[in-house]
Amino acid sequence: MAAVCFLVAVLAAGAGPAHAQNQKISLIRDAEIENTIREFATPVFRAAELDPSAVSIYLVQDSSINAFVAGGQRLFLNTGLLVRTTDASQIIGVIAHETGHIAGGHLARIQDALQNATTTTILAMLLGGAAIGAGRGDIGAAIVSAGQSVGLRSLLQYSRTQESAADQAALKYLESAGISSKGLLEFMNLLGDQELLLAERQDPYVLTHPLSRERVNAIADHVSRSPFTDKPVSKEFAAMHARLKAKLYAFLNPLSRTLRLYKETDTSLESRYARAIAHFRKPDMAKAIPLIDGLIAEHPDDPYFRELKGQMYFETGDAKAALGPYQKAVDLLPNNELLRTDLARVQLALNDPAMLDAAINNLRHAIGRERDVPFRWHQLAIAYGRKGDKGHSSLALAEEALLLGRKPVARYHAGLAVQLFPRGSREWLQAEDILIAAKEEKKP
Repeated sequence: MAAVCFLVAVLAAGAGPAHAQNQKISLIRDAEIENTIREFATPVFRAAELDPSAVSIYLVQDSSINAFVAGGQRLFLNTGLLVRTTDASQIIGVIAHETGHIAGGHLARIQDALQNATTTTILAMLLGGAAIGAGRGDIGAAIVSAGQSVGLRSLLQYSRTQESAADQAALKYLESAGISSKGLLEFMNLLGDQELLLAERQDPYVLTHPLSRERVNAIADHVSRSPFTDKPVSKEFAAMHARLKAKLYAFLNPLSRTLRLYKETDTSLESRYARAIAHFRKPDMAKAIPLIDGLIAEHPDDPYFRELKGQMYFETGDAKAALGPYQKAVDLLPNNELLRTDLARVQLALNDPAMLDAAINNLRHAIGRERDVPFRWHQLAIAYGRKGDKGHSSLALAEEALLLGRKPVARYHAGLAVQLFPRGSREWLQAEDILIAAKEEKKP
């Protein structure tokens, strides 16, 4: 699993004293888990007539059960939800339900304002942040217009009518894709236990997705009649789900807890995977490396095992040993932006001038697939700086600053780039665009 992509420091809106301190909200990035979720979701998206590539999927590091959509076609899934599932069909069922909200245009009161918001701003809002404090007056106005006494959770709460509509849409999508809806029913039954808890102890999903016995009965009735009810997920999906759970559990829990669940006597792939990660995190490389080497020997064309080995070496201070595994991972999965970024990071850490062009190529490839990651622009600025290319380095720093909302810094570096590149060149135009985007807004 890659390091936390970014942390959002937010001030809880309307929170009591116990929650009034800055909270940190984490998005995690992991090539394998993101690709697994996308594999699960693609049949559902297609059944809903959505372009799968147009739906962004985010993993929120939070132990509570939650999933939500925001800002158009953006799907957020909590790690707590993923770890609590016992079958891939349950995740697919949740995705189908949330897809019903996307297709139905629910939460329209703030969706327009969220449409162009950054992921950071959305997280700050949806997980307890103040929109105006995050610099988004348009979103703040949408909240105020709904009534100052109404909290964000209330704004994001679906009505029972919307929930039922999303359920029916989900059942339609699952049926069209030939997928059992039993997983959705199992998930609903899991949430049913939450209704017995006090509100402050309930998972966010229950609070924003109101349950009712009628909803559960409607889903159960469909399950009793569907020809796909007893159709299990494919062996491939089952294996992917087992790996997803093992990886998340091992990265998010202490070694002792992981070893209690994934015992030494268990020789399954997911158990060895979890234990390799757990020992690495201690770190105990004498136990971690043989486990990951055994998995690589059995599955030499698996890019994620290679990636983990590279991460093991890099994060324990051996960039030279990390280079080969990361390069092999990219060779096996060349279009993945996360793997390319990690390889470039290792290449830069080696401080070898001969690797600068390769690092730049990897970073540009990653940025071409996903531009809004400040870290990549910063690494690109470092690479160009080491080559003595002040123009491209300043341009990358300007892009980074703009993404982080540091408009004066963005204007400074874009101003340098404008002076260094020929007028009308691609780089000159890019710098001009940044200057326009970073222009100070006039105070009323």
